[in-house]
Amino acid sequence: MSLSASGRQVTLYEAGPAAGGRCRSYFDKELGTRIDNGNHLLLSGNKDAFAYIAEIGSADGLGGPEDPVFPFMDIKSGDRWEVRPNLGRIPWWIFSKSRRVPDTRLSDYVEMRRIAKIKNDSVVSDSMRRGKLYWRLVEPLAIAALNTHPQAGLASLLGAVMKETLLRGGRACIPRFPKEGLSEALIDPAIAKLTERGVRIHYNSRINTVRTTENRVTSIWTSGGRIELDAADSVVLAVPPWVASDLLPTLTAPDKFEAILNVHFLHEHDPAGPLGKTGFLGILSGTAEWVFAKKGHISVTVSAANELMDDSADELAETVWLNVRDALGLPPEMDRQIPPFRIIKEKRATFAATAAQEARRPAAKTTIPNLVLAGDWTRTGLPATIEGAIRSGRTAAALLLAP
Repeated sequence: MSLSASGRQVTLYEAGPAAGGRCRSYFDKELGTRIDNGNHLLLSGNKDAFAYIAEIGSADGLGGPEDPVFPFMDIKSGDRWEVRPNLGRIPWWIFSKSRRVPDTRLSDYVEMRRIAKIKNDSVVSDSMRRGKLYWRLVEPLAIAALNTHPQAGLASLLGAVMKETLLRGGRACIPRFPKEGLSEALIDPAIAKLTERGVRIHYNSRINTVRTTENRVTSIWTSGGRIELDAADSVVLAVPPWVASDLLPTLTAPDKFEAILNVHFLHEHDPAGPLGKTGFLGILSGTAEWVFAKKGHISVTVSAANELMDDSADELAETVWLNVRDALGLPPEMDRQIPPFRIIKEKRATFAATAAQEARRPAAKTTIPNLVLAGDWTRTGLPATIEGAIRSGRTAAALLLAP
């Protein structure tokens, strides 16, 4: 977006038949409805994401509560609660028992704030005392943000997310998510804007080879053939890390990955039910982790799901549906009445947010003057999130636009 806004001539080569990658929507013929290939929850403090949304003019495509509120349920105990930060930067909400995590102390929140100061290779599970605040807020947020179990996930990456959202006050952590779908809110308006700016887009054009001569990219090969570059041309390589490593053999990039499981159930949720106020719910002590109310269906996300990838679709649906039934407050007889479902497994959804993988994240700038990298796996200072992905693109564009 930044390059096209500058007036540069841009050509986009998209490997797939549609844009969006892991952030897109499609019509599922068996369910008879449109679904997202995953769930993404944005927070109002994601400044680069919302700058992008403003640029493509799709703010109206996002929904969610008007205030910062995060509902949770513990499947094992049946307890439900909401975390409700106040809008201002002074966190008076931690003094209110109705706003903070139940059975927590003020000292717990002081300890939580210290996570943002961690600079070493400490993992999330060692970042603070494992009391109610840790189990009921820090760990679920860490798994969602890092897509890595807290015993291995870097506390510094969680701290980077917290500094830009929760620790900046409630105005920075209002939840937002697509009203219709990821493509409708984040992808289709961007494609329309790029087309309007004269960007040429080639679908089904996977980059197979990057050729360099005298330390410059001089040609690229796609599935459609060879493209010669002029002397003034530059390349933004925005591909998964394993593809980048194949194209650039000397590149050091993440090589360990974490899976995400998404389950979509054909089910009309009750607007007056548990999801009616916010549109989503965090789950503890279950397999499901986040439950979203979508148009005509319920969508569930399980992060750091490597151990579930070999389970059958029927097994996964049965296990997850039990959590959804409890989350929605459905009667017990719904145990075996599993509605039609779709299982989506992303085996390499994100890089593992560990110290070893963080050390392998490359900078956007490469040793080749007319080649820069983009992707949530590059050195953004954030875990693999939409915010990190958009920030990486802006960084890459800034390098090429610099005088």
